[in-house]
Amino acid sequence: MAQADKTFPEIVELNVGGQVYVTRLETLTAVPNSLLWTRFTQGSPQELPKDSKGRFFFDRDGFLFRYILDYLRDSELFLPEFFKERRRLQKEADFFQLPELSRRLAAGSKDSLCAEDSGEPEEAELTSPVTSSSSSSDRTTVRSPGATSGYITIGYRGSYTIGRDIQADAKFRRVARITVCSKISLAKEVFGETLNESRDPDRPPDKYTARYYLKYNFLEQAFDRLADAGFHMVACNSTGTCSYGSNDPGEDKLWTSYTEYVFSR
Repeated sequence: MAQADKTFPEIVELNVGGQVYVTRLETLTAVPNSLLWTRFTQGSPQELPKDSKGRFFFDRDGFLFRYILDYLRDSELFLPEFFKERRRLQKEADFFQLPELSRRLAAGSKDSLCAEDSGEPEEAELTSPVTSSSSSSDRTTVRSPGATSGYITIGYRGSYTIGRDIQADAKFRRVARITVCSKISLAKEVFGETLNESRDPDRPPDKYTARYYLKYNFLEQAFDRLADAGFHMVACNSTGTCSYGSNDPGEDKLWTSYTEYVFSR
């Protein structure tokens, strides 16, 4: 029994910066002498920190770790178009002691500058050292549609008053939260640290949510981030209600509206 306690399970649950990942032990140990290989082959489960649910915990960027896993899992990695976290991903590669991945990311950063100057979108292919001995001409690479496409819906609710004089300016009373509905990974890619996840924490990157909201109340900020990430608005709809605060018909009308903007990439 004591011997079994020193063995890692075949399926491993990780908590990386608050993001939950489930993968195979074989994937985590795919690159010899990497940090994960060392932790999961040279150590024991008792030596690694765990969260409250017993998952192995790493205090790193939970969103970018998905690309580390892709690199370990597959023979190649495609980054999304307009990917702006390359330098941060390189830092994660350095932390997890993946020198070949770090080197290729550094080389890709130089290529991306040339792509920006020419106006062409960036597409990066990174080969894992596990299979780097095979010739690139022996395989046909196809970009995964999920890496570059998706939808994000922005919801916006506000209230304002209009007086009896129709020439009077509308008086905005309150702007409620700007909500984000999308795949977890897309939302984090676009909005990063400006995303409030308190209403739906610990969600895996491949799941969807309708409970995130932004930490600011300016639609233009959200639109700028979406545009920078290559998204375009494809649809919008709005609804509104009107009411009086009392039975006095002379009182200002209170309008409440809710609008959704659908973006696609």
